[in-house]
Amino acid sequence: MKRLLLGSVAILGLAGAAQAESDALIIGNSDYSVLDRLTGADGVLSATAPLEREGFEVVALGQATARQMQDGLERFFGGLDDSTERVAVILSGRFAHSSTDSYLLPVEMESPLDDATVLRDGLPLSQVMAVLSAYPGQALLVLGLGDSGQFDGRFVSGGLGDLDVPQGVSVLEGPAEDVARFARGDLAARGEPVLEAGTSAGLKVSGYAPRGYLLVENSAVVPGNRPEPATVVTPEPTPQPTRAADDALWNSVREQDSVSGYRNYLAAFPQGAHAGDARARVQAIEAEPFRDARQSEEALNLNRDARREIQRDLTLLEFNTKGIDGIFGPGTRAAVQKWQAQNGFPASGYVNREQITRIGGQAERRAAELEAEAQERRAEQERLDRAYWDETGSRGDAAGLRAYLKRYPDGVFAEVAQERLGGFEEEQRAQAAARDREAWDQARASGSMAAYDSYLDSFPDGAFAEQARAEIDAQQVPSAEAQAQARAEAGEAALNLNQTARRIAEDRLRALDLKPGEVDGVFDERTRRAIRRYQDARSLDVTGYLDQVTVVRLLADSLLR
Repeated sequence: MKRLLLGSVAILGLAGAAQAESDALIIGNSDYSVLDRLTGADGVLSATAPLEREGFEVVALGQATARQMQDGLERFFGGLDDSTERVAVILSGRFAHSSTDSYLLPVEMESPLDDATVLRDGLPLSQVMAVLSAYPGQALLVLGLGDSGQFDGRFVSGGLGDLDVPQGVSVLEGPAEDVARFARGDLAARGEPVLEAGTSAGLKVSGYAPRGYLLVENSAVVPGNRPEPATVVTPEPTPQPTRAADDALWNSVREQDSVSGYRNYLAAFPQGAHAGDARARVQAIEAEPFRDARQSEEALNLNRDARREIQRDLTLLEFNTKGIDGIFGPGTRAAVQKWQAQNGFPASGYVNREQITRIGGQAERRAAELEAEAQERRAEQERLDRAYWDETGSRGDAAGLRAYLKRYPDGVFAEVAQERLGGFEEEQRAQAAARDREAWDQARASGSMAAYDSYLDSFPDGAFAEQARAEIDAQQVPSAEAQAQARAEAGEAALNLNQTARRIAEDRLRALDLKPGEVDGVFDERTRRAIRRYQDARSLDVTGYLDQVTVVRLLADSLLR
């Protein structure tokens, strides 16, 4: 019952008595019956005026958005103080629940509902329960259950879950229309046992359920109609928020880990045991602009293979991830940001399921385009290659074969030309003098420019003079080219490809009919030639060594065959 503290001022008749307060929160998000709308009824909001007449401070919201619900909850929590004696919370609308909590949903949520939206925007009942637990025996929660809608989630389901009702909190629940009729009638009736009235209205009672429980007593103080200050009544202690209630609300908002939740805690317990932590978390969250995006990516639980696939796709789309290792470091985050900016998404650097799907689709389309372009280029190169062969190597003489190899060292007929030249060399060896042949064998064994120069000095018109000059020309590579080759070799070494990876690369080259030799994981000259052919047909840097782009393209091509 209401408790009056009448001190000396009241005895002297100089001022009105201090009065314990009652506070209520009403959120009506239900779509009530046609009859309700025709008669102008507004569901649970009908309880607002009767409760205010009985001295309640009421925060009332109808058809509230997520932001409006959080603001209303903050105002309600902020109104609770040491003088608050009785509290009532009435929530009506669609509900959803996880394994640990239930949520009132805002009106803007549309079906089908997903986990992230519900957990981010729903109003957690655990927060409400934690605050009501601070008023044992004087706290009432009324829940009107609307149509829960369709759900497309793994962790959240429609409807109200099992409630963890704190000691001393009374709960009434039922269909939204039944709760609306109860709110318009018996809820705020003076002297009416509210739990018995709720049972008569078809509502379910749980939690603290004593017989004769009154929300509004006969002695309720109506504003402007205070009793005469005749006597001093010894005040009974007003229930104080307990450490248990403080901890319960903190545990709830810590699990939700949102700015709105921490602000709700601070509104209820501005000097609470966890107030400092709550303010620090608000500051930390607001300092991270893409926190929601990060949490959405983390919720996907991407394994290392899935991350490698995303990196491969981004690289194929020419967004350099600085490696395909399944680790999303600064290089990958920068590549994701660039892709997001070009595709109309906030450049957070974190991916969600839709973005992963789009990246994969774009990469698959780009791989097909690149392979089609490569086939066209290869066909044109082969046409020119064959035409040149017809005019040089096909005639069968050594000069023509050397001319062909000089123009097309990795051409279609390169292996044939080299084999035929080898035959010429054998014939020349048979005809050469023993001393000439011995000098040539020594030069070939060394393979250096100095050795070939020495041979020419001794035998300027020797049987192998032309081959010696050809070898010298081949080794006179400009320094820039030599440096580029060294960089390419170092780049391939940095990929740290194991034998299995090398065999896969050789197998892909063989599938493309590029003649890499044995699939044994050993990159010999035939393998290098096949790699150069592959790179040349695809307008890549022609080095004969694998780099990240070549590996990505090679793998992508293999998926299209």
